[in-house]
Amino acid sequence: MQRRKFGKLDFDVSLLGFGCMRLPTVAEPDPDSPVGKIDYAKAVEMVRYAVDHGVDYIDTAYSYHDEKSEVFLGLALQDGYRERVKLATKLPMWKVTCREDCDRFLAEQLTRLQTDHVDMYLLHSLGKDFWRTVKECNVLEFLDQAKADGRIKYAGFSFHDDLSLFKEIVDAYDWDFCQIQFNYMDEHYQAGVEGLRYAAEKGLAVVIMEPLRGGKLAKGLPAQVQSLWEGRGGSAAHWAFRWVCNFPEVTVVLSGMGTMDEVKENIATMSEAAPNSLTEEELALFKQAQAFFLERTKVKCTDCRYCLPCPQGVAIPEVFAIWNNAVIYDRPDEGRWHYRNLLEKNKAADQCAACGQCESVCPQNLAIIELLQEAHAALV
Repeated sequence: MQRRKFGKLDFDVSLLGFGCMRLPTVAEPDPDSPVGKIDYAKAVEMVRYAVDHGVDYIDTAYSYHDEKSEVFLGLALQDGYRERVKLATKLPMWKVTCREDCDRFLAEQLTRLQTDHVDMYLLHSLGKDFWRTVKECNVLEFLDQAKADGRIKYAGFSFHDDLSLFKEIVDAYDWDFCQIQFNYMDEHYQAGVEGLRYAAEKGLAVVIMEPLRGGKLAKGLPAQVQSLWEGRGGSAAHWAFRWVCNFPEVTVVLSGMGTMDEVKENIATMSEAAPNSLTEEELALFKQAQAFFLERTKVKCTDCRYCLPCPQGVAIPEVFAIWNNAVIYDRPDEGRWHYRNLLEKNKAADQCAACGQCESVCPQNLAIIELLQEAHAALV
């Protein structure tokens, strides 16, 4: 497993970080299970296998898996595993209304995680609105205090907004690290490569989320894109990770792994994905893939599901996925067939009441209401 220095700090971490947002689940969970729908046995095996094979950065958040991901990790990191990893979790900024909320949520998280400190503590999903909350509720003062009394070791933030705000936030506090969305389709989206390099120049470690764009750069690719990687020794996921890891400014690449096969493949990939290792020929293949996707993708939804639950029951990410797939794969009839299933369940876009709740929490800042109307028109 490759390791990279954690920004200006005096330690390094594994290039691969284990993201605990997409753990394996069971269809019918035990109602008494403390971890909800998470398949505890499979997920523990995966996490511990990763740690045993060199992964020492574990990422979760207050909200993941219906607020059960932290509880799961509190159990999974028993038997000495907690001491072997850097544990990252996030303050749910959408729930913060005052300075006291910060202490209350951190206390709850420490209990869930069964630990007396969090190594990497992030302000979750900063954008214009939540950055305003940070200032109004003295959240930076909270970070200072939590670091001083040992409840957290290092402070950072995850980000979903435009580049100018990213630079403003980077410059506003003595951050240890940041977390940005970055993949070969998002080279110039949100913070992008310019933000990546700006943060690194300031001494921040940069943790990467969505390196596969919610799995869209790994599975179900159109033939024109899939053919680019054939015969080159590695899956589409392998090459998407290689593109991200090619940047020396990248510190950790998070992967929301859901199977043991994914864990093993990603460990193998991150053992060879050195910075500046891609050839000009290989980089040209990514340009071809970018061009194809940009021409055909209708909605840049990463299936993060922050927009759910919709008050009207609209299956928002599923609507967008059906529309995107119908266009990318040029299968309109198949798209309409899948969409009819949503119509029958009253989960289609025609149920949207334009309340705006989804748009207020969308990390991608998508115009969801308008896009739902367009998707409905295209699929009925």
